[in-house]
Amino acid sequence: MGTLTVWKFDTTDGADKATDLLKDMAAQRLLTIHDAATVRWEEGKKKPQTRQLNNLAGAGALGGAFWGMLFGLIFFVPLLGLAIGAASGALAGSLSDVGIDDKFINRIREQVTPGTSALFIMTSDVVVDRVHEAFADARPELIFTNLSDEQERAIREVFSEA
Repeated sequence: MGTLTVWKFDTTDGADKATDLLKDMAAQRLLTIHDAATVRWEEGKKKPQTRQLNNLAGAGALGGAFWGMLFGLIFFVPLLGLAIGAASGALAGSLSDVGIDDKFINRIREQVTPGTSALFIMTSDVVVDRVHEAFADARPELIFTNLSDEQERAIREVFSEA
């Protein structure tokens, strides 16, 4: 089973610092990283900076289209220049079909605000308690949705970059 996990940090650099921890946890086999991205929202800025973490992404990475659509829906800012236009309604429906619903999007939108950052990770084989312990010093808030194997395959089909 794949899991889309969102860790919210109360600092703008928390998500960036956490990427090193992710690498260590993956090396210890505490999780398998399929894809990852960060959001960094500086105080005084209207929109956050988003970045796909290609150096952490595994062979089955979802790619920029997935992250661009998700961040576009949440923060009204696309990643990697993906245009959000008339097609956003149809793609939002596709996200809903694979377990990312309005409740999830609204919760993240409400909690990831100026002065914070967030780490978005698509993982499997997670030892949640050990991962939470590794992030304990940064005191992040965990927001997650579990995706079934079928939902993860559907995301890959919708957003595959052939």
